[in-house]
Amino acid sequence: MKNTLQDIISKNKVREAQYAAERQAEIDRPTTKADRRDFLKKTALGGLSLTAMMGLTLEDTLAQTTSKVQKASAPSDLKITDLRYCLTAVMGGTAIIKIYTNQGIYGLGEVRDGADPKYALMLKSRILGENPCNVERIFKIIKQFGGPARQAGGVCAVEMALWDLCGKAYNVPAWQLLGGRYRDNVRLYADTPEGKDPEDQKRLIKYRTETQGYNWLKMDVSINEIKDIPGALVNKEILKGSSSQWQGGYMSYANTAHPFTGIQITEKGLDELAKIVHNVREMVGYEIPISTDHYGHIDLNNCIRLGKALDKYRLAWLEDMVPWQMTQQHKTITDALETPTTTGEDIYLLQNFKDLIDNHAVDIVHPDLASSGGLLETKRIGDYAEENGIAMAMHQAGTPVSFMANVHCAAATQNFLSLEHHSVDVPWWEDLVVTTDGKKMIDMGYAPVPLTSPGLGIDLNEEVLKEHLHRRDGSFFAPTTEWDQKSSHDRTYS
Repeated sequence: MKNTLQDIISKNKVREAQYAAERQAEIDRPTTKADRRDFLKKTALGGLSLTAMMGLTLEDTLAQTTSKVQKASAPSDLKITDLRYCLTAVMGGTAIIKIYTNQGIYGLGEVRDGADPKYALMLKSRILGENPCNVERIFKIIKQFGGPARQAGGVCAVEMALWDLCGKAYNVPAWQLLGGRYRDNVRLYADTPEGKDPEDQKRLIKYRTETQGYNWLKMDVSINEIKDIPGALVNKEILKGSSSQWQGGYMSYANTAHPFTGIQITEKGLDELAKIVHNVREMVGYEIPISTDHYGHIDLNNCIRLGKALDKYRLAWLEDMVPWQMTQQHKTITDALETPTTTGEDIYLLQNFKDLIDNHAVDIVHPDLASSGGLLETKRIGDYAEENGIAMAMHQAGTPVSFMANVHCAAATQNFLSLEHHSVDVPWWEDLVVTTDGKKMIDMGYAPVPLTSPGLGIDLNEEVLKEHLHRRDGSFFAPTTEWDQKSSHDRTYS
């Protein structure tokens, strides 16, 4: 027993020395902010130190134990004092928020890509004065102000920032606060746009698989790619006036739900779409999973016909074939096909996933943490799906802030498959932040989980961030005092 204990102590000394070196390296790093440097100088690693406790009396042991409690902040006395934002150029406008406290530490969150920063700003008056470590309490205060897709952006941004703050207050990674981790590396799938021609497509795929090391890809299989081929589509007249399935007026194709467009894919059109998938399979082989997305606004029957045409290519999944609200249609599609199906990037809260999961309407749930409710709610979604034999992949198309929030959630969720990285071709994307442990954020198709860094494990690289603000809003964490006062009665019942 004594030899075993001595061995543990010896190993613990090595770990403590390594941690001390990491802390000192961060203190010495020029990019470390003054408040973070002060934080590191004042604090020590939480938890027990067997090397220090050997041979001590009970009183000395208790003194040693309590001496390691986090003192950078007094978590029970933390108060939220401010909320500010900047709007980055990522995905056409994605806001990063900071939540400030009375003890000099702040948390980072992100309003989902394409969402208005006001979704977060309107919550400021509801959270001022609250203790950020009461994450679930604050979430229950603000969750009524979230909704599907981008409408949830503010609630999720605040929730992310709270976990970042809480982790910093207690000096532990966010995954630890979610119950611990299942993995040290999070597998990524790389979004892959269509090339201008087969050679350009090969170049894009080679860059992802060989240069960057991704071993899971996603591609679009869209009717937009065959709309100019004679005889490929029925009723393509409705496509006029919409530049894509995302842009157009209220009564345009872009804003017409899938069952109501009247578009059908002919046999020739199915052959052309199958050729697109066939060519990619020829390029990458069958060892690499390929997910697909963005088929266009086609109805249930055409979804099934397309799915059957693609079944032989053993795709990883067919994503969002119809709107997420159409649970029965998803189930009909899922039951008809061999290829796994998924949806969920626009679903807010576990309660709105339950119908899909309980009815096995999809094979995989696919939440976007910046819409689904944040880290804890997304883990709950994954856990509920796991109980019903359903896996979870994760959609992500934002800045490194939400990316790292997803990494912590994925590490803490057992039935996780893969996390999307949507900015593979944006050279400055990773440089928007620095990892506080000095390690890579992405390494050959995987995201290393921060094992010791508190909170989300990142800080902003402000100089790079200032270079990539969106042109419509050049402010940079400017005061937001106009959002300080609450002027409504929020209770949802009489």
